[in-house]
Amino acid sequence: MSAHWIAVASAEHVRRGRQEGFMQVNHGKSAPLRRIKPGDGIVYYSPSTVLGMKDGLQAFTALGTVREGEPYQGDMGGGFTPFRRDVEWAKASEAPIKPLLDRLEFTAGKSNWGYQLRFGLFSISAGDFALIAKAMGVATGAEATA
Repeated sequence: MSAHWIAVASAEHVRRGRQEGFMQVNHGKSAPLRRIKPGDGIVYYSPSTVLGMKDGLQAFTALGTVREGEPYQGDMGGGFTPFRRDVEWAKASEAPIKPLLDRLEFTAGKSNWGYQLRFGLFSISAGDFALIAKAMGVATGAEATA
């Protein structure tokens, strides 16, 4: 994998993408998806189970590899046609972020660790990706170098 990313969405939205083999970010905008390339690793963080609900989920909910192809528009109904990328999702268990906060490079030592998550999509190190993958029960080649 050439790059690793965290995307942010409610678990409900992530589960639909996992079932149908795609990802969306930032309410369906295309520009963020163009930063991601085929072969990149993607992990979803879900602050809540349902969009707008404050249930305190705060967990990693999906992990996969971006497939070949460019972003395209999907039809969600009601005239909403968000941009997507196809993803090969790994069989992964959801993993809470709190036990990892002191070990992840993007959160370690930061009292405002959730700040970056507000952007909806950001790059992370191979080490962070491997640590999250391990917490989710997924073996990756990056674990050997982490």
